[in-house]
Amino acid sequence: MPDGTQPPTGRVVGDVIMKVENVSLSFGGVRALDNVSFDVREHEILAIIGPNGAGKSSMLNCINGFYHPQEGAITYKGKRRDTAKTFEAAEEGIARTFQNIALFKGMSTLDNIMTGRGLKMKKNLLWQALYYGPALKEELEHRAKAEEVIDFLEIEAIRKTPVGRLPYGLQKRVELGRALAAEPDLLLLDEPMAGMNHEEKEDMVRYILDVNDEFGTTIVLIEHDMSVVMDISDRVVVLDYGKKLADGTPDEVKRNQDVIDAYLGVSHD
Repeated sequence: MPDGTQPPTGRVVGDVIMKVENVSLSFGGVRALDNVSFDVREHEILAIIGPNGAGKSSMLNCINGFYHPQEGAITYKGKRRDTAKTFEAAEEGIARTFQNIALFKGMSTLDNIMTGRGLKMKKNLLWQALYYGPALKEELEHRAKAEEVIDFLEIEAIRKTPVGRLPYGLQKRVELGRALAAEPDLLLLDEPMAGMNHEEKEDMVRYILDVNDEFGTTIVLIEHDMSVVMDISDRVVVLDYGKKLADGTPDEVKRNQDVIDAYLGVSHD
């Protein structure tokens, strides 16, 4: 897809901001990723799909520095980062959510979202302990940013509620809010709609599209709901047993016979 062109969704995508080149990752004798290559373009929504165990979460873990591939290269905004750490990924504008919710259950919605501002707080521990002057000013500025995220996700009513008391769908929304609080350029979403009912999925789809549209955030997501993938994605990468099976538009992928045989099972004409 040439730079600056419109994918089937109608979004105008930009230049390549990330390249994954011949990445391989093994755990002992298990080959989680095998010579996988694809790119990610600015402002697009890229879906990674495949059966359980295909290597999807392992790929996200390589991108955000939790795993380091034994072979290949990952380049983000022109900089090699296949050996970078997770905090460096956050500093470089990469945020993510997790397949299993990873929130501080005893803390409020607001406090959980505030943790997403951590790397942006510059005052040292002494100032923070005093909670006075510059540290107080900084705290209020970051709290205002967190409140903007709360307003955006329409969760004002639960801002002071401990997240452990919230239903599953709202906890997933809070986790999205924590990632957004970091103001990422690239957002990695690992099964953002897993376990949700139909109404909750519709809400999450709307927020994902709004994040992409209003903030210009590039999104890479793993999702098993094929109706969602085919509706909102600009491109789809298909993994199977750690290998890349296909890479193309949703229409191209759902008509790919190898994908049908390995994963989709039936044609979606």
